[in-house]
Amino acid sequence: MTTDDYWWLIPLGFIGQAMFGARTVTQWIIAEREGRIVSPVIFWIFSIIGSSVFLLYGIFRQDAVIMVGQSISFYIYARNLALKGTWQMLPIYVRIPVLFIPPILFFFSTPVSFTFNFTDAFLIVGMAGQLLLNFRYFYQWYISERARESILPLGFWIISAAASIMVVTYSIYRDDIVLLIAQSLGLIAYSRNIYLHFRSNTVKVEHSKAR
Repeated sequence: MTTDDYWWLIPLGFIGQAMFGARTVTQWIIAEREGRIVSPVIFWIFSIIGSSVFLLYGIFRQDAVIMVGQSISFYIYARNLALKGTWQMLPIYVRIPVLFIPPILFFFSTPVSFTFNFTDAFLIVGMAGQLLLNFRYFYQWYISERARESILPLGFWIISAAASIMVVTYSIYRDDIVLLIAQSLGLIAYSRNIYLHFRSNTVKVEHSKAR
């Protein structure tokens, strides 16, 4: 299947990435305001919306990298909303349908078929990058569970930057403008959060010495 078969496919992909972009920009603005890495509720709300839309894009694009990645990430986003205390505020008749969004999208979408060529170096790089993008949320989830609150640690942003570079490489190979633009812009925000982490630590050390 090519994108010409579905004229709305590229706009759909950009809508999903727009949600991811909105979460990153919002988190970035709040982090700049506070001078440290933060994990705002709105970040996870945009994430779960974007994941739903981009999963649908991946299904019609017949892209195993996107399909696997977004299916896993969706539930980690929901867990972070729970850690923030927001998920529990939603009525049960809203929470249950939301949890079934990924399987529902797979069930009602046009059947897709795809093959995974393990000799395709670019595909391996793309899958590895996407797995890293998902691993960062397992890592973030683990750290958050230990802290009993939703946080975005330094390791999350380092993994994000490395994975983003890999997915950008894959997107060029796949001629996927959606992934290319989204991950390129995301790399800027990831790098900035890494900088904010070290800057905030430097400020803390200087304040400590001043005392």
